[in-house]
Amino acid sequence: MLEEILKSHTAIFHRVVPFNEATDKLLMMDFSGNNSEISTSIITDTEKFSNYVQQKLNASNANYGIGGYNEERNFYSRSNNFDGKNGAEPRRLHLGIDIWGQAGTPVFAPHGGMVHSFAFNSAYADYGATIILLHQLDGFAFYTLYGHLSLRDIEHLKEGKYINRGEEFAHFGVPAENGQWPPHLHFQIIIQLEWKRGDYPGVCKKSESEKYLLNCPNPDLMLNMMQFAAII
Repeated sequence: MLEEILKSHTAIFHRVVPFNEATDKLLMMDFSGNNSEISTSIITDTEKFSNYVQQKLNASNANYGIGGYNEERNFYSRSNNFDGKNGAEPRRLHLGIDIWGQAGTPVFAPHGGMVHSFAFNSAYADYGATIILLHQLDGFAFYTLYGHLSLRDIEHLKEGKYINRGEEFAHFGVPAENGQWPPHLHFQIIIQLEWKRGDYPGVCKKSESEKYLLNCPNPDLMLNMMQFAAII
């Protein structure tokens, strides 16, 4: 039901990052197992990983890199945060869309909503600074999650604060604030938050993909950016 509602309102959503499809370039970034450039030496070193992303953007003269929804990513092996206990199935399937860019890039609310919760998920390769907004559209309540933000975005934030459509409320964080990742935004739509606060899985086990993909529809329904991404 939510997917149909979002599809019918595509035109009303504000850009989540400053992006003009007429002048800006957007690079499709593949972090699945098909990308042979992503070596263990790169993914285990945040500086090398950040340099890799920036070099890809520079080489294509792109403002941002984008992608990752329903993508199986081996690079989550960089942290035991995604490993199963006692050798059980690890989490590798990505549930949001990542927008890769410069630290400090502003983040805008695509639709008006209330701050549901926020947290500093500080474990290595976790979200870092995180904000979750609660929205309503055509009587349907749902959430959007913004991960890998700047710590300053949550220092004085209050639950229940209303964020207007198009309001700048967050920024891409540096690695020390964003879970030790190259600067980027993890954007995710969530139907049922399952009583969680300031956190929700952004990566799931492949065996649980049906459950999580139903609960986390394609974020591009609100971003409306993937159509502009070039594969280079």
